Amino acid sequence: MSTRRGLLAGSALVAVLLAAGPAAAKTEIQWWHAMSGALGEKVAKIAADFNASQSEYEVKAVYKGSYAETMTGAIAAFRAKQHPHIVQVFEVGTATMMAAKGAIYPIYQLMAEAGEPFDPKTYLPAVVGYYTTAKGEMLSFPFNSSTPVMYYNKNAFEKAGLDPTKPPATWPEVEAAAKKLQAAGYPCGFTTQWPSWIQVENWSAWHNQPLGTLENGFGGLGTELVINKTKLVDHIAALGEWQKSKIFDYGGRRGDADPKFFNQQCPIFFASSAAYAAVKANAKDFAWGIGKLPYWPHIEGAPQNSIIGGASLWVLRGHKPEEYKGVAKFFSYLSKPEMQAWWHQETGYLPITPAAYELTKKSGFYDKNPGTETAILQITNKPPTANSKGLRFGNFVQIRDIIEEELEAVFQDKKGAQEALDSAAKRGNELLRQFEKANS
Repeated sequence: MSTRRGLLAGSALVAVLLAAGPAAAKTEIQWWHAMSGALGEKVAKIAADFNASQSEYEVKAVYKGSYAETMTGAIAAFRAKQHPHIVQVFEVGTATMMAAKGAIYPIYQLMAEAGEPFDPKTYLPAVVGYYTTAKGEMLSFPFNSSTPVMYYNKNAFEKAGLDPTKPPATWPEVEAAAKKLQAAGYPCGFTTQWPSWIQVENWSAWHNQPLGTLENGFGGLGTELVINKTKLVDHIAALGEWQKSKIFDYGGRRGDADPKFFNQQCPIFFASSAAYAAVKANAKDFAWGIGKLPYWPHIEGAPQNSIIGGASLWVLRGHKPEEYKGVAKFFSYLSKPEMQAWWHQETGYLPITPAAYELTKKSGFYDKNPGTETAILQITNKPPTANSKGLRFGNFVQIRDIIEEELEAVFQDKKGAQEALDSAAKRGNELLRQFEKANS
């Protein structure tokens, strides 16, 4: 009797399974990104959480190397018709991506055609402006936007007789503080990550100085660099002089200077707001704070506003309509205030929506973590001008390398600031003309 019941039960189960049919496969969305380490883990969590939130789509986040490697890899993959749906591209690749019109599926168009609610006005103007056309049409999705800030060693400040609650606000104050820190036994006063991004591009925006003509390239392909014709020359000259006595100590082109701060060699450190997680993880032997970028008080209009770094998400054409619906759903998920607030609080990247900023503020995060609001206050310090809304230069990945190379010549005392920036402008303008010719 029990055997017969077992057979009947087994038959019933088979019948149910057959009636149900195979589980519907999720539509796969490929997302290539450039985030390694702790940030890569958070990107993986975003994808996993989205996948768990619905049953139709599966986003696969794939690390593809550095920003430059990820962008060039995606371009090569597009030509071979093996490209992802979404690719993370750093901000200096914006003009290059804009020029690839046949390859790009603009976000405003994608969201409209997928029937997803989308309003660019719900995003921070300082962030959105970087990735939109003159008509206000958003071309890519702002994902990880950062801006440089000042990190400083509070213990070192106390030892040097400086106020640990009051970081230097101007460059003369930075110089004076650096000398006191050196007198207290620290090898150098300050160092910096990404010298071109922080000490040239953001410095210019913060002082309302142009980087190039035609609104830093926003006004057209005919733009020319003018970094050798502004107050920037004096600032780079000051850095060159300070390098000689280690008031300033050059550490490298990207994040190579980080150990100088972590190991307490240089108590003042100019770095991305997104270095927050790394500082938190590595600066364990001393108390530290966050301050705004310093400014030169004799320059009229300073401080203005800083500009963003980081990257946005671009969508590539050549996939199926149902897959693009998944991409649009994913972007809607990324835009949620809760999602953006989490990303901002975990990484130091800016929240891309005012709603996420307000949510973070109401949660008490800024009160519990002093200084973490600095990036937002700085980038929204004043309404952006033609000089401070960002930059849009073709071939800027290569141009930034040229600027870094010329800065190194100044820091090595091989060239004066004027000579170096004259050379950087000349060499950079040659690449701008090549880009204009190729895209006219």
